[in-house]
Amino acid sequence: MSVDFFIDTNVLIYAYDSADEEKHQIARKILTDVWDARIGAAISVQVLQEFYHVMSRRGDQRYYRKRAEDMLNWLVIENTTGLFKQALKVHQEFRTSFYDANIIAAAQVSGAKEVWSEDFNTGQDYGGVVAVNPFENDE
Repeated sequence: MSVDFFIDTNVLIYAYDSADEEKHQIARKILTDVWDARIGAAISVQVLQEFYHVMSRRGDQRYYRKRAEDMLNWLVIENTTGLFKQALKVHQEFRTSFYDANIIAAAQVSGAKEVWSEDFNTGQDYGGVVAVNPFENDE
């Protein structure tokens, strides 16, 4: 499976939380495109864990468990010792938080050229993965 980008947790959360309607619509469009196979995306076990943890505290645990299980059909990067070692390198090189380093390392392992998140410096190249904030207004 080839992927176009790696999705961070905040994109998934916005897709299911409509508190910020503009971000919600953008995130829903991204997920619709992934489900309809118009674009290929990867996530990691960490992203799934964070998504389920946050959303199940806000609503129906069974519903969000099903959503997280559905996402297992995407390319999911497993937590492995190799990923851990890669995250250590990313953490040291880019001085990110260790949890963010895990996201970047998973994006690198997935083969994605971009990581879609609002948590990174837009446009920064993190060792072959460029940060893109899908919620930024280009105007």
